[in-house]
Amino acid sequence: MADQPPLSLYVPEPAVRPGDTPDFSNVIIPKAGSVDRPPVDADPESIRDLAFSIIRVLNRKGEAVGPWSGLLTPDELLEGLKHMMTLRAFDARMQTAQRQGKTSFYMQHMGEEAVSCAFRQALEPGDMNFPTYRQAGLLIAGGYPMVDMMNQIYSNEADPLKGRQLPIMYSSKEHGFFSISGNLGTQFVQAVGWAMASAISKDTRVAAGWIGDGSTAESDFHAALVFASTYHAPVVLNIVNNQWAISTFQGIARGGSGTFAARGLGFGIPSLRVDGNDYLAVHAVAKWAVERARRNLGPTLVEYVTYRVGAHSTSDDPSAYRPKAESDAWPLGDPVLRLKNHLIKLGAWSDERHTQAEAEILDTVIAAQKEAEKHGTLHSGGKPSTRDMFEGVYEEMPPHLRRQRQQAGV
Repeated sequence: MADQPPLSLYVPEPAVRPGDTPDFSNVIIPKAGSVDRPPVDADPESIRDLAFSIIRVLNRKGEAVGPWSGLLTPDELLEGLKHMMTLRAFDARMQTAQRQGKTSFYMQHMGEEAVSCAFRQALEPGDMNFPTYRQAGLLIAGGYPMVDMMNQIYSNEADPLKGRQLPIMYSSKEHGFFSISGNLGTQFVQAVGWAMASAISKDTRVAAGWIGDGSTAESDFHAALVFASTYHAPVVLNIVNNQWAISTFQGIARGGSGTFAARGLGFGIPSLRVDGNDYLAVHAVAKWAVERARRNLGPTLVEYVTYRVGAHSTSDDPSAYRPKAESDAWPLGDPVLRLKNHLIKLGAWSDERHTQAEAEILDTVIAAQKEAEKHGTLHSGGKPSTRDMFEGVYEEMPPHLRRQRQQAGV
């Protein structure tokens, strides 16, 4: 053994660093409309290729083409556009509020708005999402009040979570939005468990789990796939591949699998990749996967190929680990502009109406912000009662907590 070379490890490196020219030559983008739409009850083995391609509907001219198109009316598309525009305006106001010290923390959705907003339109009332911190579009598109979202961000006296959760970690059972966990990966197994419980109780509701590309390296991701595939749980398992897990590029978590969707193939789960910046494609794939779950055909794994334009959070500076111009070079474009251009192509929208809608939406967001700030912000105004920290933990409060509450004078 003396003449053997020493062992070594391979550590993946991103293609470019700060100061380099952005390079997305490794992202193979098929022509819009070129990927087949299989029947909902297709055998997973027969559609293995969908885990390596990218389903796209909108072409470079703003036209909807191919077998995945034609599921939404112009009015439904306009509604989706306004949902994404609202989320973007909401993000901008809350990002500024954090810089002003009105909240401690915020995370934007810039570039990823189509993923959650379009997916929400494929669900029915009663279905449950198990989201990460970058799926607020599920709430916006689901009609959840922006004032309540802002109250939660400010942790003020009207915070529906009573100050017991980090900013942007919303929760609403009524709107099918399970409490966000900062321990990423947990929501995947929770989604599968909830879906199994729905099936056991003979219900008709399905679940959707959400995870980022980096968190697919967590053991919870693989445990979820085991249970989902074994028991044919009625669940859609979503991977949002926005290229960056905070400051770590996607190659670290992906390993040698080629794509994140390909990981589902080893579990016998139908696995698809979709253009996450194409509202129509996201909705079409979501409808396909949700229908599979609803018809007792089992789970589906979906990878959304998108890009995180902004920082990971207000605590992050992406210029330290990626080129500043990288977001401009992203080949799949801006989801808001792509849907806007499609609607103009249809004759259902115009640049003038878009500008007017931007102003109207901003006015609505500002009005919601003013209403929320009447109840206080992080450092001023009303706060949740100290008593609230003792409530909602146990069905019946144990003696030691009652004593602590009394000692606190609340």
